[in-house]
Amino acid sequence: LALESVSKTSEKLNKNYFQQVSPREINLFYIKDGLRERIEKSGDTWLVLNTDIRLTKETLEEELLNFPERFSPNVILRPLYQEAVLPNLAYIGGGGEIAYWLQLKEMFKNFKVPFPMLILRNSVLWYTSKQHRKLDKLGLSVQDLFQPLNKIKSDLIKRESDLDLSLSKYHQQLEAIFDDLERVALLTDKSMLGAVNAQQQKQLNGLANLRKKLLKAESRSHNDILDRAEKIYFELFPTNSLQERYSTLAVPYSEYGDDFIVKLLESINPLDFRFSLVEYHD
Repeated sequence: LALESVSKTSEKLNKNYFQQVSPREINLFYIKDGLRERIEKSGDTWLVLNTDIRLTKETLEEELLNFPERFSPNVILRPLYQEAVLPNLAYIGGGGEIAYWLQLKEMFKNFKVPFPMLILRNSVLWYTSKQHRKLDKLGLSVQDLFQPLNKIKSDLIKRESDLDLSLSKYHQQLEAIFDDLERVALLTDKSMLGAVNAQQQKQLNGLANLRKKLLKAESRSHNDILDRAEKIYFELFPTNSLQERYSTLAVPYSEYGDDFIVKLLESINPLDFRFSLVEYHD
């Protein structure tokens, strides 16, 4: 039931969210004497992985009845388990956590467990005035860094280059040429239309490849500005992810002390779902 309902909901959410967790046919661990292993079904037998434990339907039901503490929920069933034991009116979490809980809504419904209200908490990007000055010199804002790094670099190259690296003019000219060729094909032999369209796609693909090569060649002449942009990007988005998923409070606190905590308290509201940009004037 969990596999079917979570998979169904995840399929709908994949249009707008990255799937956070993947359900299994059995979403339980077996716990005994320090052992904690997944349970998998093979035919009419339930196996505890990496052990010799084998359970039939009868022995499994007996274990569940007499030793329920031996069965522990995995990441899929844990929220269902905790809400059944200690119900909550609301769950407050970050973007990834909310996306994860959304995958579980149909499962809660099927198991008839009340689903809590989901509240997106405030998220923070912490940066210093020194980093702000570096961005100013690059002609970038902190908000610009929320784009993919490749997009940031591509925009910088276009801005710094005197050339029209989009090749949009040539793209338009090619399309106009092949529009005329399509009309000629329709007036002469309609069977030629496929060949014309294939040739058009080939030329457009060639133009796209040429654009990539031009961008690559142009980027070499702007290595300095691209390297500086990449460095500041990874300072604020370590491992290409949100700062809060990588950094801990210990690092800025060790450098700025109580001022760091005071600045955070002044700048954020945990129940404000907007993303906060907090600048520390060092």
